[in-house]
Amino acid sequence: MFTTLKRFFDFCNNEDRKKLYTAICLGVVRAIFAALRITAIGAVVMGILDDNMSDKNIWLAVVILAASVLGQLLINLKTTMLQTEAGYHSCSHKRIEIAEHLRYLPMGYFNDNSLGHITSVTTNTMEALSDVATRVVMLTTQGILTTFVITVFVFIFDWRIGLLLTAGVAVYALINSAMQKKTRKGAPIQQKANRELVSVVIEFIQGIAEVKNYNLVSERAKKLEKTIKAKQYSDTHLEFDVIPFITLQEIVTKLTGVLMCTASVYFYINGSMSLLYCIMMMISSFMVYESLDVMAGFSALIRSVGVCVEQASEILSIPEMDINGDDIKPASHDIELKNVTFAYENRTIINGIDLRIPEHTTTAIVGPSGGGKTTLTNLMTRFWDVQDGEVLLGGQNVKNYSFDSLMRNFSFVFQRVYLFEDTIANNIRFGEPDAPMKKVIEAAKKARCHDFITSLPDGYDTVIGEGGASLSGGEKQRISIARAIMKDSPVIILDEATANVDPENEEELTKAIEELTKEKTIIMIAHRLKTVEHADNIVVIDGGRIVQQGKHAELMQQDGIYRTFVEDRKKAVSWKL
Repeated sequence: MFTTLKRFFDFCNNEDRKKLYTAICLGVVRAIFAALRITAIGAVVMGILDDNMSDKNIWLAVVILAASVLGQLLINLKTTMLQTEAGYHSCSHKRIEIAEHLRYLPMGYFNDNSLGHITSVTTNTMEALSDVATRVVMLTTQGILTTFVITVFVFIFDWRIGLLLTAGVAVYALINSAMQKKTRKGAPIQQKANRELVSVVIEFIQGIAEVKNYNLVSERAKKLEKTIKAKQYSDTHLEFDVIPFITLQEIVTKLTGVLMCTASVYFYINGSMSLLYCIMMMISSFMVYESLDVMAGFSALIRSVGVCVEQASEILSIPEMDINGDDIKPASHDIELKNVTFAYENRTIINGIDLRIPEHTTTAIVGPSGGGKTTLTNLMTRFWDVQDGEVLLGGQNVKNYSFDSLMRNFSFVFQRVYLFEDTIANNIRFGEPDAPMKKVIEAAKKARCHDFITSLPDGYDTVIGEGGASLSGGEKQRISIARAIMKDSPVIILDEATANVDPENEEELTKAIEELTKEKTIIMIAHRLKTVEHADNIVVIDGGRIVQQGKHAELMQQDGIYRTFVEDRKKAVSWKL
């Protein structure tokens, strides 16, 4: 238990950790105020026993009792605020820290880990920490401190009852330790079931169109139902695991209180304890029971807090790419790859590639699916680091750049466009949040999307659905081009930007791309002939190697993948039903 509490404290940042430690120190004072109730009752009992109940005794008891209640109230208010602030602030800071950390992880991590896992950790896991951890830490530490202070108080008045109380607390601690060991197995299973549930729900929602199209709603629903039941089972199973231990803890606390009362009465009868002390020890037994009973229920959640911390720490412990380079402004935007090799999961994707792309030229990368085209552009932009060789931008190794200064040189237009659930204007100005509306409209006009935006009910203030669900593919693509125009980077990477666009949108999209790529260094991955035939250099990638390179006319004179590619496309275009 103490190890988990310490891990939670270490997980918090310095400012929030100080708040938690302050709350613990105040908890000691609160426990002392709680113990004052025994003194107040003792003052009344003493007056009754001495048959000398004066106004002075009554007022003394009232003042002590009032100080005890008021002191506990004020300290409870302060400690609750401190621990709540520390819990929520720590989790909000960790969410931001995780987001920043993910930003600098190699892209391979996101292939290894599903969206559901990342979503679960940054939402459910952190939400559980902010809600549950605060109460668990507050009530558990409060119970421990109150029990400790009362035990010290009891030892001061009678060491025999103190030993009896210590024995009861020791048995309670042993049961609690056994419960922690039991939850050590169940809590990770519960968290895993939670991650899988989030993953399956996201998959079901995102793929609902395909599911309906292939009439697999019933089958996919069964998978979702199975995952929900697995989550239900893990939750209830964990509860059933801890219920016997919580019951035993309550039995031990009650028995300890009963034994303290019985022993006190026995010692009074045999004359070894005064009636005043006997009554005070009996009152102490009820106070100890109260503090331990509160702690019993919440201490079962300690292991869940530990698992949440472990999951968040697991993401944060993944080594970042070395991004602490210099803020470099390259003299030119030539890109050069020297003997570049890259492997993923022991499979070589790029194998010894040498390539030079002069600035202000257009390079088209073509080749069979899975040949390494997208990976090559990812290496240029340092989404991944090469295993061997080097990638140069303006004569400088991309590893010498800080990540932010490197990204300033690149703009991307992907085949799959992601737009945020926000206004169209804010999606366009995404890379430049403070850009004036005039600049946004100018970029939209260049991207050939101004007309359809103004036809929408709220124009540029129209809020689009998450992922751009309320727009067509061509409209989303043009908005992403407007976003890239706003960034105005010297190197543009087009990854199948026109692959899924209907003929009606293609002409507008082509004009938008022409506006985007004026006087830029262009690197395009494409399968359409008319998007590559005018390129300054066409690079054919197959099996991670450059198998052909040159202009369209040159490559058409050679037997090879490119000519086959062009001829197949011509046959496909001329085919009619």
